[in-house]
Amino acid sequence: MRTRGAFSALRFISLGLLLASIILAALQLVRFSRVRSYLPAGLTVASVPVGGLDRQQAAERLIEIYSAPVLIHYNKSSILLQPSAVSFNLDIENMLALANLERTQKQFWEDFWDYLWGHTEFPTQIPLRATFSEDQLWAFLVDIAARYDQPSEPAMPIPGSAGFDPGQPGEALDINAAVPLIEAALYSLDNNEVELPIVRVGPERPSFENLELLLKQTLQVDEFDGLAGVYLLDLNTRKEIHFAYQNGEDLSVEPDIAFTASSIIKVPIMVSVFRRLNDQNDPETTKLLEDMITLSGNEAADWLMERVIDPVRAPLEVTEDMQALGLNNTFLAGYFTFGSPLLALINTPANSRTDVFTDPDPYSQTTPSDIGMLLDDIYECAKTGGGTLPAVFPGEITQAECQAMNAYLIQNRLPVLLTAGLPEGTPIAHKHGWVTVNGVINAIGDAGIIYSPGGDYILVVFLHHPNQLIWESASALIAQLSQAVYNFYNIPQS
Repeated sequence: MRTRGAFSALRFISLGLLLASIILAALQLVRFSRVRSYLPAGLTVASVPVGGLDRQQAAERLIEIYSAPVLIHYNKSSILLQPSAVSFNLDIENMLALANLERTQKQFWEDFWDYLWGHTEFPTQIPLRATFSEDQLWAFLVDIAARYDQPSEPAMPIPGSAGFDPGQPGEALDINAAVPLIEAALYSLDNNEVELPIVRVGPERPSFENLELLLKQTLQVDEFDGLAGVYLLDLNTRKEIHFAYQNGEDLSVEPDIAFTASSIIKVPIMVSVFRRLNDQNDPETTKLLEDMITLSGNEAADWLMERVIDPVRAPLEVTEDMQALGLNNTFLAGYFTFGSPLLALINTPANSRTDVFTDPDPYSQTTPSDIGMLLDDIYECAKTGGGTLPAVFPGEITQAECQAMNAYLIQNRLPVLLTAGLPEGTPIAHKHGWVTVNGVINAIGDAGIIYSPGGDYILVVFLHHPNQLIWESASALIAQLSQAVYNFYNIPQS
């Protein structure tokens, strides 16, 4: 039988334990309330640990960490980029609002119960949210480039030769590639250093003006005392060099100067023939075309004109075709066969000049610019199917025919004149010719489309001397002019 004293002691102990439990629970509740007012343990915002911090402390820590400068290296130079310089801005409100959801996503008593029993869940990691001004970053990088880039030194003509000094390469900041690298560093805690991407800048090609000076200098160094007519067309940029040079002096090329066309007139003949073929090309005609262009056959030219164009008026029809193309200084007034009659006495702006005289043949004449523009017409038509030839002769000259014309000119393999100034194997679609009177040469010309790795171009050179051109020296001079132009387009690497 329990005594009254024992019962009172047991009740006292029970009350004491209950009171202790209430006190302990109250303490835990107070402690939990304090803990719950801070961000959850283990929480990271933008990869920054913020567990146990209040909102203000978390914001200050984020700002402090992401305000660290980015260290940028340009070769051996180092530059500090302050995030504020590119308006780098943390979206603190948004990130901490998401962090606060981690703190309050559970009901208070549910969360307290888990806390009492040690049931904790790993909180969600809040990703970085930030912005910056790409325009300001571009401006910053442009300023770095202006201060640290090393400009290249352009290639320059070598005095007294057809060559070019290759110049010196430079270095330039690749801004497009640098922007994402710096953006990644601004957003990173682990890597705030950036090695700027630098690109090698090759030497610039000399100006067209320098090339023209080099060509004239080449004539001076050679001490050529005749008349040189030069026409150059860049088939990419459409820039031209066009001059006439005699004894160190420039002559006007408005209008251009008339030269005896000699065998170069076979290019206009070929155009007129193809205009009339209408894609019906028999073996005999093909053979005559090959012999006229690749063997420079005069008889083949006459037979071809008689066969395809007109037995009597063919030369004049070739002239009319050239006039239709706007080449008013190019004509053929008779057949090649010795003793053939002169069908017309043709006056042109070029042969009407009184200030310069090359004694041009009344049977066939052209100018450097005329034949150069005709080659340009063939090139454009062969490449694109468009240009002047199809426009002037619609339905009569096709792209395939222009490609065939170009192919015939490429087959004209002559290891002298323009070709001699080119590396072996360089494609050149050209026609050459010279005038011999009583065994004396007083006019030489070559006109071609040159296909080079550094760009395609047309080069036409005519030389005339009132007394005599020595073949070896005149041919070598044209080759040297050709070499100078090729070197301009294909500067050797330093």
